Amino acid sequence: MLPLLNSAQIRDADAYTIRHQPIASIDLMERAAMAFAEAFYNHFPQIKRKITVYCGTGNNGGDGLAIVRILHGFGYDQIDVKVARFSERSTDNFNTNLERLKAKGVPIKEIKPAEDFGEENAEIIIGALVGTGLNKPLAGDLKRLVEYLNNLNRTVVSVDVPAGLFADGEMSAAVTVLRSDLVITFQQPKINFLLPETGPYIGRWEALEIGIDKNFTISVNSPYQLVQGEDISSKLKPRHRFTNKGSYGHTLVVAGQPETMGAALLASSASVHAGSGLTTACVPESGLIALNSYLPEVMAIVRKPDELPSIGWKKFTTVAVGPGLGKDAISLALFRLVLENSHNPIVIDADALNMLAENPGLWEFVPKGSIITPHMKEFDRLFGEHNSWWQRLQTGREKAKEYGIYVVIKNDYSITITPDDRLYFNSTSNAAMASGGMGDVLTGVIAALLAQGYSSEDACIIGNYIHGKAGDDLALPGQAYVVLPGQLISQLPRTMAKFLA
Repeated sequence: MLPLLNSAQIRDADAYTIRHQPIASIDLMERAAMAFAEAFYNHFPQIKRKITVYCGTGNNGGDGLAIVRILHGFGYDQIDVKVARFSERSTDNFNTNLERLKAKGVPIKEIKPAEDFGEENAEIIIGALVGTGLNKPLAGDLKRLVEYLNNLNRTVVSVDVPAGLFADGEMSAAVTVLRSDLVITFQQPKINFLLPETGPYIGRWEALEIGIDKNFTISVNSPYQLVQGEDISSKLKPRHRFTNKGSYGHTLVVAGQPETMGAALLASSASVHAGSGLTTACVPESGLIALNSYLPEVMAIVRKPDELPSIGWKKFTTVAVGPGLGKDAISLALFRLVLENSHNPIVIDADALNMLAENPGLWEFVPKGSIITPHMKEFDRLFGEHNSWWQRLQTGREKAKEYGIYVVIKNDYSITITPDDRLYFNSTSNAAMASGGMGDVLTGVIAALLAQGYSSEDACIIGNYIHGKAGDDLALPGQAYVVLPGQLISQLPRTMAKFLA
């Protein structure tokens, strides 16, 4: 796992590295600037393009000045430097890099308060105005400058964080942020990069290793963690000889109505393809032909209208309940039946979540260690309206602990929140997967992992990762504009096998 630090912890990590490597602060800044410049060259190797670097007078501005000096050494000789001198304060590292740049003969223009910004001819703008220490919205001349840059509609590359974006914590919807096509950040992504509010401001980000002490970042014990491929390789279990279908559990999928059988089919198929030894679908009578035609591997428990089915609960390892189930009286009675008869952790999704929101008394029957998989609207139905994703994270932490459950909030970086206050951000998936039914697939995948004996935590972490990675494998550049849920299901076994190769 890659620990994700808040802004205070980032400063502490820098200070610890400076003391214990040891390395001077200005030399650590030089290391970061070199890493940025090399990454910039990889993205923009045309060294004759016109570039303007806008620098503040803090350490982020010091980074920017060092980057200019290094890029000049790479042959970028059409770089303008503009320093936003909106206060008398400046950091020592900024002052040092300013003198170093002047010694190279690079012209530097200073922008004073209330001054007109003039014409900007650059094709690329590098923003180094404000760093991770920002804790209040931009105002005054700095806000005016960022608004001016946003209106230019140029390619923007930000150093570490876009000006105006908080590294962590709640941001007002009305903040002014430098819209950046690329953010080249240091050591690890900032927590807010992984939340949807940053979508309008960050096209993509790239995190560069700059030698911050890893033992210290681990010792901080941040609750926020980014899941990486090596974590899945260490958690995913191989399938051994002399095992059989009984070795890998039995999943019951309670899902579907006559009009929404697709959800039941997708969840059941995902369970089979993600490795559940046996899968049984509890579906309406009218859906039996569809189930037998589409998934001969899946057994059936038929539900008749207005009648609860007879289910031998003891033979099932886990249950996935909710996709396409509906919310009528018989569906509610069936959901209650599932809760009252399930003693192992289960997966609760879709209509089951909505019934849980409308009938909060059912929470007392939810087995400890169970997993809920809401999208944003389902989350708010369960736990009340929220003004930001940061608020949702904090509520998720409270509710996971209160109910002893795992909360998977689905999004680009789906977040698993555990009862012991860990938040795992998934690092796979892509926009080609934005298709109805993907959530049903995820439900089936996580349930299959539970059936195979994975802990609830690992089922969430692995399930989210392989679900997204299968989509990534299918949506490699030039291969797919849209990835359909059925395609992703077929890819799952191949994607999982790659981690065990």
